[in-house]
Amino acid sequence: MALLIALVTFLIAVCIILAIWILAGGGPKQDVVRERLESVRSAERRGIESPDLGIVRDEKPTPVPWVNRVLLNWMWVESLQKFIHQSGLTIKPVEVLLISAVLGVAGYVIAALFSAGSTFSAVIGLAMIFFPLAFIAIKRRRRLHRFEERFPEALDLLGRAVRAGHAFTTGLELIAEESPAPISEEFRTTFEEQNLGLPLRDTLVNLTERVPLIDVRMFVTALLVQKETGGNLVEILDELARLIRERFRIYREVKIKTAQGRLTAVVLIAMPFIMIALLSLVNSSYIKILFTDSTGQTLLIIAAVLQILGSLILWRIVHIDV
Repeated sequence: MALLIALVTFLIAVCIILAIWILAGGGPKQDVVRERLESVRSAERRGIESPDLGIVRDEKPTPVPWVNRVLLNWMWVESLQKFIHQSGLTIKPVEVLLISAVLGVAGYVIAALFSAGSTFSAVIGLAMIFFPLAFIAIKRRRRLHRFEERFPEALDLLGRAVRAGHAFTTGLELIAEESPAPISEEFRTTFEEQNLGLPLRDTLVNLTERVPLIDVRMFVTALLVQKETGGNLVEILDELARLIRERFRIYREVKIKTAQGRLTAVVLIAMPFIMIALLSLVNSSYIKILFTDSTGQTLLIIAAVLQILGSLILWRIVHIDV
């Protein structure tokens, strides 16, 4: 028992030190030049032939050589890096994996201290492993939602710049300087890619890869079609901004009409946790057997799986895509 307590203390200390190290800047140092030239690598992966693309240094997911060799064999590491970048975080995939591993082990050991079954402890540890990914997914969803809400304002600014006689690339620079984050961050990257000599078509395609939103794809498609066939660019931008605002108006109306359903879903999802908390306060010995007995732990695992499935079904019912 004393050895188990010492192990838990060690793991908690490792988590605290790791968090302080990352927050203090001990994590990855952002190389500005490589960040800007990532677009060139994206163009290279799409098969664009250029004699200058080969001199670009490959992105290293970690400075540790043997870890780098292992991660480069896994294709999902690049997708994870893109997923993290879309969330606005600067952490690298290897650090996410390290944090997930530490949290998984800590969750398993802590659960083993308060329960008698290894299966229940393993489920807790597995849930803790996916906690960093869930946090990144939430950050990504919120960042993309902020981008989508402010995108019509950026289109209006770009339209006014073009209407005033400025070049299209100058309008991109104005968006980067005048718009709030994350609009300014993504359009600044697009403007700098174009300044580095990447064709405008590739900079716009890179924008759709960094911001996987239907509105951005519509914007890029409209620009590329206008560039090939001609037309009134200002009118296209104004109409696109109006279309996005109209879609958001319908989306808000849908949220109002589904408010009762979403509140019901929240109550149904939270009810099991509230009941467990109340029973723990009223009669702790009555609910304690659910966590210590092997049959109770099995029931908890089944209940957790059903709770997750029910939550997903309710979420899909009350969230209507517009």
